[in-house]
Amino acid sequence: MKDDKNKHQNNDIQLDDDLTTAPKTASDRDFDKSDESSNGNGDALFDDLETEEFVDTDEEGKELGTSAKLKHLREKLKVAVEEKQQYLTGWQKEKAEFINIRRRDEESKQEFYKFAVQGLLEELLPVLDSFDMAMSNKEAWNAVSGEWRGGMETIYNQFKGILAKNGVEAFGEIGDPADPAKFHMIGVDNADDAKLDHTVSAVLQKGYMFKEKVLRPAMVRVFQIA
Repeated sequence: MKDDKNKHQNNDIQLDDDLTTAPKTASDRDFDKSDESSNGNGDALFDDLETEEFVDTDEEGKELGTSAKLKHLREKLKVAVEEKQQYLTGWQKEKAEFINIRRRDEESKQEFYKFAVQGLLEELLPVLDSFDMAMSNKEAWNAVSGEWRGGMETIYNQFKGILAKNGVEAFGEIGDPADPAKFHMIGVDNADDAKLDHTVSAVLQKGYMFKEKVLRPAMVRVFQIA
């Protein structure tokens, strides 16, 4: 029994030796050649990369000296600075153009808003004229009940308050200088006092301003020295 066991162990050892010393096939030899070739080419490629990365050469392939390398670096730095400045200038121009576009767009919106509001206000002014005409007739106004007058005056004042909040103000009083830009003169009245010359003698219809712009001129009569 013991001899059989030793025999098997010897056979195992012989089998291992046979595997180790077995001749290589053609495919094994091709694989080894391929592996050696790959390792050799990889090292050569790495060496080439190191040479290109850290060694500056001239057009003939000769390594540059220290002074030549510094000159070469200065040239590269100059080109980089010029490119940076070009990019910066282009970015600044684009930014300025974007700001101008936004400003023009905002101005257009404001102009549209003013135009739309102005049109609405012009349509509301005849309503104020109706209130003014009704209240200017003192005899007829005082003939109605006080409660009715008080209610109408409240509505009138609320209406004017809303317009004032939106930049609309009435103008045109007796004695105001007759500015042609604000007053539409439809008649004259003789005056003996030189101080009254070219001043408003009567207001037939009030004028209105909208944010420092004449929304509607006032219709007036003007004093004039005879």
